[in-house]
Amino acid sequence: MIKAIMRWCMANYLLVVIAVLVLIAGGTLAVMNIPLEALPDISPTQVIVKTSYPGQAPQIVQDQVTYPLETTLQEVPGAQAVRGYSMFGDSYVYVLFKGGTSIYQARNLVLQYLSQVQSKLPPGITPALGPNSSGVDWIFEYALSDPGGTLNLAQLTTLQNWFLKYELQGIPGVAEVATVGGMVQEYQVVVNPQKLLHQIERKLKEIQPSLPKGVQVVTTYSQAPLIQR
Repeated sequence: MIKAIMRWCMANYLLVVIAVLVLIAGGTLAVMNIPLEALPDISPTQVIVKTSYPGQAPQIVQDQVTYPLETTLQEVPGAQAVRGYSMFGDSYVYVLFKGGTSIYQARNLVLQYLSQVQSKLPPGITPALGPNSSGVDWIFEYALSDPGGTLNLAQLTTLQNWFLKYELQGIPGVAEVATVGGMVQEYQVVVNPQKLLHQIERKLKEIQPSLPKGVQVVTTYSQAPLIQR
């Protein structure tokens, strides 16, 4: 058998050479077109639910937000695991699905169950779905620093949140740019009660003619008008 094949190849060496060249060309094209990933995503489909509860300690966030979300989302069909993380003012719940579940199907299922848990959360608190993500986690981390000392921590955080973040999110394929740490600036409006007093008096005089019968504006001990029935 082998001797017969060798005799045929020697007799038809031109066809053998052509066949070898075709195989080499086909193999080269196949290698060049194979999609390769540096970090292949072998993790299960997951959906992130983020809920903000400003000004609350992690324990309060855990009891009033994270725990109700975890107990409700565990009933989602196809959910393999539910993991909750509570921190100052924020709650993150990760819902991991069984293999073969598409990300769009998973997000729709989570949205349906989020509508059921809304009544169990504090008033004004609404959970939201995070961007499409993978269990491979972040692919790149960077830190902002100012060796010259011209920018403080709050200014560096502002540079990250209002400039670098939006530039990086504009890159095709980037799902999210998350800020960790830093100092977020707060803007407080402090009123002067003495200056507001005259404005309130003027407003009360304007609405006095439209007050119902039996309701009048009187002056209190502090010389401030008071509506009395």
